[in-house]
Amino acid sequence: MFIGWDWATETHDVTVMDASGKRIDRWELAHTEEGFAKTLARLRKHGDPADLPVAIETTRGLAVDRLLAAGHPIVPVHPNAFHAMRARWGASKAKTDAGDSMKLADYLRTDGHLLPRLEPTEQATLDLQALTRTRADHIEARIAAVNQLAARLDEHWPGGKAVFADLDSDIATAFLERYPTPASAAKLTAGRLEAWCKRRGYSGKKPGSVLIERLRAAPEAVSRLSEAVVEQLVRVQVRLVQSIRTTIHTLDKAIAEAAETHPYAPLFATMPRIGKVSLGQVIGEIGPILERAQTCEQLIAEAGVVPVTRASGKARTVSFRFATNRRARVALTTFADNSRHGGDWAAKIYNDARARKKRHPHAIRILARAWLRVMWACWRDGVCYDPVIHQANNKINTPTGEPLAA
Repeated sequence: MFIGWDWATETHDVTVMDASGKRIDRWELAHTEEGFAKTLARLRKHGDPADLPVAIETTRGLAVDRLLAAGHPIVPVHPNAFHAMRARWGASKAKTDAGDSMKLADYLRTDGHLLPRLEPTEQATLDLQALTRTRADHIEARIAAVNQLAARLDEHWPGGKAVFADLDSDIATAFLERYPTPASAAKLTAGRLEAWCKRRGYSGKKPGSVLIERLRAAPEAVSRLSEAVVEQLVRVQVRLVQSIRTTIHTLDKAIAEAAETHPYAPLFATMPRIGKVSLGQVIGEIGPILERAQTCEQLIAEAGVVPVTRASGKARTVSFRFATNRRARVALTTFADNSRHGGDWAAKIYNDARARKKRHPHAIRILARAWLRVMWACWRDGVCYDPVIHQANNKINTPTGEPLAA
């Protein structure tokens, strides 16, 4: 039997198909506990869950979690790949929920042997992945909040933005909370500002005379809003920035603690310049790929640091890989970029790539690919990374003939 599951936020559609392509059962369920319970019970009537694979257009979510917990093999189908297959069921490429669940079941029946199955990720890895991804979301939120604060200051008080170099720093947000408008800072002198900075533990090493000059040199805004409203707008935005920074610090601590106790941590913790947060990101994003990859080349491809080659007749092109796990690629390339500043081996691979006229992002992907081979060897053999052994082992270099483009 083959199951096609067309998922949505409020209702789902399920089709059961046999090996001959005949639809055995089909129903719609609500996105409720009753709906899931009845559906799982109904599926069990068609056989053992382990023998009932389910094709679905996602790799995560409540439906996937419930199906995995019930023992069903999950076959995730990429929406783009599924869309490209629609013509086999009719030139119109019509789309309905019932039709999609039937087509997913049929696609699984005919092409299931070519589609990878979703393997459950280790609990510790999944927890770490959730923490690091949440941190990445909060980093994006912080950037957006700081940009909004900068825009507000540009409009209503350019001087408040000019005093400190980093608008996201503790000292800058504290200054804006204390002096949210030009009028509130009108009586500031170099001495008063320097004394205030000392009380706040300022470590920028700029004297009060320099800081006050930055404030006075900034253009004077003529805001059409009242001072009370400007004060409220600036303070609210400052508190938003501070709140997000607090959540990021909390997540950093949680990631460091989770990474320290993760079974993969000893394998990679001694890699140059990896850091606690970066270690958590690498384990959380690369770990699941390591757990399901059959070969090192599969690992490299899924991490998105190897190019896509298209060859037909005399034509051959090598292009950037867009279809990949982007979070895994970011985690890996961030570590690779840092590693070149802490290890001669990494620096040489990067510098050699730059000498071949590769751009910085391209050179980093080449270095990331080399690091993945090291990670694969450490994970496969259960051996912790040792810089001394690595430095002496000349066999870890990229194999001859591998495409240099990435």
